[in-house]
Amino acid sequence: MSNFSKWVSAMRLRTLPLSVSGIIIGSCLAAYNGYFNGLIFTLAILTTLSLQILSNLANDYGDGVKGTDNDDRIGPTRALQSGAITAPQMLKGIKINVAITVVLALALIYVSFGAENFLLSLVFLVLGVGSIMAAIKYTVGNSAYGYRGLGDVFVFLFFGLVSVIGSYVLYVKQIHHLTILPACAIGMLSAGVLNLNNMRDIASDSKSNKNTLVVKLGSEKAKIYHYVLVGGSMLLILLFGILYYTSPFNLMFLVVFIPLSKHLVTVYKNNNPKDLDPELKKLALSTFFLSILLGIGYIL
Repeated sequence: MSNFSKWVSAMRLRTLPLSVSGIIIGSCLAAYNGYFNGLIFTLAILTTLSLQILSNLANDYGDGVKGTDNDDRIGPTRALQSGAITAPQMLKGIKINVAITVVLALALIYVSFGAENFLLSLVFLVLGVGSIMAAIKYTVGNSAYGYRGLGDVFVFLFFGLVSVIGSYVLYVKQIHHLTILPACAIGMLSAGVLNLNNMRDIASDSKSNKNTLVVKLGSEKAKIYHYVLVGGSMLLILLFGILYYTSPFNLMFLVVFIPLSKHLVTVYKNNNPKDLDPELKKLALSTFFLSILLGIGYIL
């Protein structure tokens, strides 16, 4: 494998569509209300992708140096685990990624708010620093919150509330009630992806003292929690479609309820954590297409 291929693999490209789901919805809702800027959209997408890649590299590094990624793990072999990338090389890559993210975030804040919206610029600067810290501290360090069962909370906050509501504010410069239900729904679906990942890895995480929420709850209660996350998000999106209905196009997202419902049935019937791995991609892509259909449905 070439050096370039190793880094592409470590970036975990299959996780990227999920990361931009909130940006898509927030941007489309802003366009629905008459606000859109192509440069803001581009910078928001690039910043989010950079943050997700940072999170993936930091997760690889954190779990790698702690020994959590080992032969007991069911998911794909990680870069540090396989020896494809050494710990010092990964740490250097993380530092470069942080620098890129900072540049993108500053450019986004400047283009969105300029000098005339100093308070909003300051708020988003804090959010940017918080996002970078959250991406790194999930598994890195002695106080990594992913090892204390707090990953779901941070995913809900940053992939849901900050992503959807924050991206809307980038265009409109104010919070709108229109974004609340979609933000919560995307946050819950994103937490569902993390929960599914942790359900798959419950055995190896438990052995490595990675006390995810799934490890704390146990497999059966984690399943119930998963139904609440995915089923609850579907109810919130449906409620959103009803409350803000303006045309049949608004309900195009209902198509995605088919794969989401099938996913819930699969999880319900599952008795082997290894078989949950393909469901990760299905749930992540379902969330991505839900965001596209929901967003486009309000622009048409």
